[in-house]
Amino acid sequence: MQNKPASSLTVFFELTRRHLLVFFKNKIRLLYTLLVPVIIFAVYIFFLRGLELSTVESTLYRLNIEPTDELNRYVGTLVDSWMLSGIAALSSITVSLQSNNVFVEDKQNGVNRDFASSPIRRGALIGSYVVFNFLVTLLVCVIYLAICLLYLACMGEFLLGFGDFITIFGIMLYATVSSTLMTVFLCSFIKTEGTMASLVAVFSTAVGFLIGAYMPLGMLPGWVQTLCAFIPGTYACALLRYSFMATPLAGLSSYVTDVLQIPNGQQFLADLTGSFGYDLEFFSVTVGPGFQALALTVFNLIFLVLNIFSGKELAAVLGGARKKRKKDKKTV
Repeated sequence: MQNKPASSLTVFFELTRRHLLVFFKNKIRLLYTLLVPVIIFAVYIFFLRGLELSTVESTLYRLNIEPTDELNRYVGTLVDSWMLSGIAALSSITVSLQSNNVFVEDKQNGVNRDFASSPIRRGALIGSYVVFNFLVTLLVCVIYLAICLLYLACMGEFLLGFGDFITIFGIMLYATVSSTLMTVFLCSFIKTEGTMASLVAVFSTAVGFLIGAYMPLGMLPGWVQTLCAFIPGTYACALLRYSFMATPLAGLSSYVTDVLQIPNGQQFLADLTGSFGYDLEFFSVTVGPGFQALALTVFNLIFLVLNIFSGKELAAVLGGARKKRKKDKKTV
């Protein structure tokens, strides 16, 4: 009695499981992937946080506003929320990029040749690579978010409510989808681990500036800002910042205007949000959260279509055509 062939769905789940096992089995790669956002976080805590706080303190001094302990707490919360949300958006891209090493290795090592010779549908293989990438990226980003929330709690800056947490997680989920679709498409054309390593090194370094994770986009040259408008991570970063900073900013606004009743309170808030690059502005148009979400959705649809048409590159068998040509020549 012949065994029934496994369904495409079963094959898809088994392939996804296989990719996850391959990824987590490589301890060095796993450690590096987990450490990337943590290292950036540590660099901010030990080197950049004081610089960001000094910028806000200079604004207080310029407006003749006397800082209080409560005001400093709100300001510290905003500064930390701004940077942590930027690192979260950056992590979704860098981790997703690192995860693509699995299918690049499969190409280079000839594993895809085994897949091609077996009764596995190409769609199941392509889908398994995409879902694997999404799961790994989401897992690492959730771990990083937990570290961020723990840090805010330890600093006495945890002002987020349950609704804020749900919003942050939802945007992080959507940002992970965006990063997965973008990086899988970019890496689907890569055939060797050396090329992949070069791309990771260059792209990971530049993308932090291009999405505004390290500094407000307004500080960049005009032509660079125009380029940033066409990067999905820019909008994911801005949305994460809104979700992280909305409640602390509302609390600061209420404290400055109602409690301290500072005459220059509104000017201080405007200068503060301006220095943070809280709002995006492209082509002399301010892009609010609604349009940011719309732009991210449009980019997701574009990259989804691109991945559908370039899916064959993701599961390509290297060397097959060359060997076939050589065999044909020998036959002749």
